[in-house]
Amino acid sequence: MTASDASPAVPSAVAPSRRIHVTNAAGERLAARLDLPAVGEPRASALLAHCFTCSKDLGSLRRIARALADAGFAVLRLDFTGLGGSEGAFEETTFSSNVADLIAGARCLRDEVPGPQVFVGHSLGGAAALAAALHWPEARAVATVGAPAAPDHVVHLLEGGIEALERDGRAVVDIGGRPFTIGAELVDDLRASQLPQALAELDRPLLLLHAPGDRTVPIDQARRLFEAARHPKSFVALDGADHLLSDPRDAAYVGTLIAAWASRYLERDAD
Repeated sequence: MTASDASPAVPSAVAPSRRIHVTNAAGERLAARLDLPAVGEPRASALLAHCFTCSKDLGSLRRIARALADAGFAVLRLDFTGLGGSEGAFEETTFSSNVADLIAGARCLRDEVPGPQVFVGHSLGGAAALAAALHWPEARAVATVGAPAAPDHVVHLLEGGIEALERDGRAVVDIGGRPFTIGAELVDDLRASQLPQALAELDRPLLLLHAPGDRTVPIDQARRLFEAARHPKSFVALDGADHLLSDPRDAAYVGTLIAAWASRYLERDAD
């Protein structure tokens, strides 16, 4: 990981943040940001994954990171390959490549800030965080926000492009009002993912946060994850929130809640 710049001096009440780069398995540079506590050394670290076609700079993700940093966590949030400021072609990415990007991020975070790690992910990033934690022994706890139990649930967002994908292997689809070129490999990989079955092997504390009124990923997806996971597991209903946590208060609440929940398990590790 290399630091590309440092943020200018900020008031002590504001958590410092700096841009860094993570090198993924393909040798591409992924844009990332490391948020640090305003006072003192980090007591733990957290890896934060964004939603499908989003970026590390989504407002709700920044607010979650800020709340975690305020609670003493060092937080790494990165742009998946081909998104935001990261190198690579998005149309060549898959769910598995997202997981690999998170593993690269975890490795980078470990080198930067030693200590227990918490994996946190939003929407499809939550599913990727769960899958990545299975391959990262140092992960101490996992929290998801609005995550699908079956990653292939996001295929419904590609309606209108499936026929072109099957015919041409590529298709331009509209997601959230923006055009994205999607590769057939992404759909195939999403359909092959077996997250609920894999959850039986997680063996780490799990926190599921989901809005009952989520119109993008129905809350039934959270039920499936909860039923598949082993204890200790917890569920929090984000009543009144939308999928993207558009209300800043919802995002801040999520970050504060995850920090308090994870602290219980980090403290046990320290005993």
